[in-house]
Amino acid sequence: MGPATASPFPLSAAAATSTSAGVWSCLHHRFNVSRTFPPPLHLFPSNCNRNWNCPKTITRSRTSRAVSQKVMETGDNLNDESCELVNGVEISIGEGDDDTINAYLCTAVKNNNGTGILLLSDIFGFEDSATRDFAYRVACNGYNVLVPDLFRGDPWSKDRPAHELESWLSTHNPTRVQNDIAASAKWMSDEFLAAGISKKLGLIGFCYGGGRVIDVLSRNQDELFGIGVSFYGTRIDTSLLPNVSVPVLFVAGDSDPLCSLSVVKEIEGKIGSGSSSSSSRVVVFEGRGHGFVHRPASADEDRDAEVAFVMLRNWLSEGLQVGES
Repeated sequence: MGPATASPFPLSAAAATSTSAGVWSCLHHRFNVSRTFPPPLHLFPSNCNRNWNCPKTITRSRTSRAVSQKVMETGDNLNDESCELVNGVEISIGEGDDDTINAYLCTAVKNNNGTGILLLSDIFGFEDSATRDFAYRVACNGYNVLVPDLFRGDPWSKDRPAHELESWLSTHNPTRVQNDIAASAKWMSDEFLAAGISKKLGLIGFCYGGGRVIDVLSRNQDELFGIGVSFYGTRIDTSLLPNVSVPVLFVAGDSDPLCSLSVVKEIEGKIGSGSSSSSSRVVVFEGRGHGFVHRPASADEDRDAEVAFVMLRNWLSEGLQVGES
């Protein structure tokens, strides 16, 4: 699918006065552990004025030029005007059965900031409620979030035996996945260009998708992406890290068997050798395992998930809005 005549992004939409099917209000919904979809969007209530001091967070960082220390601040200073309505729609990218990529697009309905985010899912795929829930939450801050189907209709399911994971994963060719991500990014960039907007995209990934963040950014030939976030990325090829030239925020838990602390330490060492060394950051949450940010399983994980989300929000704002090129 090439650039559309009418952009799917409501970049100049007037303030919405009502909601319709597929449009959800972000106002005054609490982030909680239970998950349903379509979910009530769970952005921090603007009247909470909470300030997490993050005592259980270990922050490893390097002095930043492009991204300021404000990224690591975890106070919630949202107001009602920054919480927008979000529209969600399923789309197809490309032409022909072999080249078509299904995806989910979430857009802020009013006060859209004209910035695109590509969100790469974990192994449970783009239709998983936790992933779509998180995409809505990011879009609620004014962004346009595209979640491509990395597994072409064949995601991993929770009821499958664990010993089948490697066999299942081998059916998803890494080159095909990379090409689908590239096609999705190009589609989004082309749509913005058709709307007269030229901005770099943000890239976010969880677990499997978090590992692919590094694959993509190390091959950022077209310089489509301006910033990245990897949440507890798995199967990260650390040899590619010196090739990453944009700032990346790495978030992990120190009790994660799938993104071990040794890998995190290796990441920390190697990001210093790339041209993004002055602005990439590694943040490790003490006592947290895999998936705690987008799949919190307890009240404590829920709290740290909120802290991590505020870091994400500040990272995107500082890197794509304040520092946009």
